[in-house]
Amino acid sequence: MEHVTITLDATSTAVPPQPAAPRATLLGGRAAERIGLAGLLIATAVMYLWNITIDGMGNQFYAGAAWAGSKSWEALLFGSLDPGNFITVDKPPVSQWVMGLSGKIFGFSSASMLIPQALMAVAAVALLYGAVRRVTKSHYMALLAGAALALTPVAALMFRFNNPDAVMVLLMMAAAYATVRAIEQASTRWILLAGAALGFAFLAKMLEGLMVLPALGLAYLIAAPNPLRTRVVQLFGAFVAMLLCSGWYVLVTLLWPASSRPYLAGSTDNNFMNLVLGYNGFARVLGRNHGGGGGAHGAPATAQHAAPAVAAGAHGAGAHGGGFGGQVRGVERLFSGEFGFEIGWLLPAALLAFVLVLISRGRAPRTDLVRAAAIVFGGWVIVDGGVLSYMSGMVHPYYCLSIAPGVAGMFAVGIYEMWSKRTSWFGRLGMAALLATTGIWSFVLLHRNGGWLPELRWAVLIVTLVAALLVAIPWSVRTSQRLAAAMLTVGLLGGMGGAAAYSFATIGTAHSGGGPTVGPAQASGHGGMGGFGQTQANPQLTTMLKATDSTWAAAINNSSAAASLELQSDKAVMAIGGFSGSDPVPTLAQFQADVKAGKVSYYVVESGNGRGMGGSDATGAGGNHGGTARESGSATGGTTHDAAATAGGGWGRSQHADITNWVTANFTAQKVGNATVYNLTSYAG
Repeated sequence: MEHVTITLDATSTAVPPQPAAPRATLLGGRAAERIGLAGLLIATAVMYLWNITIDGMGNQFYAGAAWAGSKSWEALLFGSLDPGNFITVDKPPVSQWVMGLSGKIFGFSSASMLIPQALMAVAAVALLYGAVRRVTKSHYMALLAGAALALTPVAALMFRFNNPDAVMVLLMMAAAYATVRAIEQASTRWILLAGAALGFAFLAKMLEGLMVLPALGLAYLIAAPNPLRTRVVQLFGAFVAMLLCSGWYVLVTLLWPASSRPYLAGSTDNNFMNLVLGYNGFARVLGRNHGGGGGAHGAPATAQHAAPAVAAGAHGAGAHGGGFGGQVRGVERLFSGEFGFEIGWLLPAALLAFVLVLISRGRAPRTDLVRAAAIVFGGWVIVDGGVLSYMSGMVHPYYCLSIAPGVAGMFAVGIYEMWSKRTSWFGRLGMAALLATTGIWSFVLLHRNGGWLPELRWAVLIVTLVAALLVAIPWSVRTSQRLAAAMLTVGLLGGMGGAAAYSFATIGTAHSGGGPTVGPAQASGHGGMGGFGQTQANPQLTTMLKATDSTWAAAINNSSAAASLELQSDKAVMAIGGFSGSDPVPTLAQFQADVKAGKVSYYVVESGNGRGMGGSDATGAGGNHGGTARESGSATGGTTHDAAATAGGGWGRSQHADITNWVTANFTAQKVGNATVYNLTSYAG
């Protein structure tokens, strides 16, 4: 017996013992695990693919770029808004690569654009499952993590939408998974793969894709089972891999002659690094974007003040406290307003779990994998969530998708750790606290939208509190242990009931525009729409544009308006001034040269028939990017001074007034549906 004792002690010194995983009560072995994982992934796929075309073209701004990419390889490479390659979208092109390539292969449509987004959700859930499974050695806790991510409302929203956030979060999750593998094995290969994934995440949304980097680097530096010097060298290699996987595209934009590629929208000088450090980087965090004062996407202060009025109506009066509205800068941002409904359900419990795991594993060896996972997932939430909380200017609530895997993973790791310590008072009370926190906070969130399923919030609260009470009891008999496991399961199901209900309601609601929101559609009919960035169809104008054969069928102020015309007509449209109308392209001389060369057929000024920014509702946020032609003109003549005064529209209306003035002074206006159109084909210089 003495010999056996000595052997076990030696083993525990060499390899730190891991707590026993919860035993399977029904099925055991690898076969059961495969069945469970397959069930999770199939359920996620069915949930996210169900009626996915309900969103139509989603955000027309990005849909236009995906359409352009399906028509032109150059447009695909640069993420151009149009196949004529005049200007890009204001983000790097990874998301457009996926959606545009799908359009090339299967033919561009809502389905070809959105199905890859939904499949990214399945992949992210699989990666999170794999990471938590390796950390906890528990199939059930891995299933919990995957299900928690799939049932997060913001995930149900954005993995079925065409914004670049979906691919960014998938790549961030891939980096986290690779880091867990690297820590487990002290693997150079896996830490290099983590760096590569972050490099491509950067090419999805620039610095936002790197918000997980501090947590991953710190976890590996602390916990990898090899010497410190080796760890530092490996992390440096991962950093180089990240630079290579992002820098090649930066070099392409720098070395490719600017005159033969599209203008990089959002930059002030057609330079990619200007976007990194300015518009999509520190200026966005600090609220100092160019183009008038720096809200999201360069929206000026006037647009920021107007936007809450649109967002507040997105779920009916007061349902969520507003999408853009109802925000507060600081710690409470992620728990309040629309943010709370999108990410807040498990967030308090995840933060509590981070603290509990660090306390529980305080005396564990340096290489402890559970504590390393807490640093990965908890650090992810704290760093990325902190940046989101303190960003200035206008912040889209759906940005919080970037912390969804971290929240789900940290919650599952916390439940696992408390369950593994259930024989101690700390483990039982910690587990009860996690359940109670989840139930109480879900009750609070559901109460904020009290008119929707009022019984649900009481059911969630009662089930979780009862389960929390029962798991806190020090069970000692085997059958009682099984009862505790059953109560934990019931408590988790009840605790996630509110988030699940909101996710299913989100999936059943159509979304469009630049600010989609989660949850049920309200009686006002505006629930989930997003409020801006969309324009309504103009069949007469569409017919005119379809008949053209020029490089650009038309020119119009603002990218969203241009993208809408492209999707309706299947023709390239020049977006004057880019997203906000303030990008310095084209100059008047450039535009005149293009018109003289027969590259642009029409100049379009939309009337007030859209939705807010990018539409042209006079009551919308920020007015019409594409401008609002006043109705005082006749169907054939119009009033040129009125058109010139308003055609610049919205945020950048004064930036290209010279083009508007030149057009209205030299061409005759005609009314086409809800737009004022100038035929440019007769210009001879």
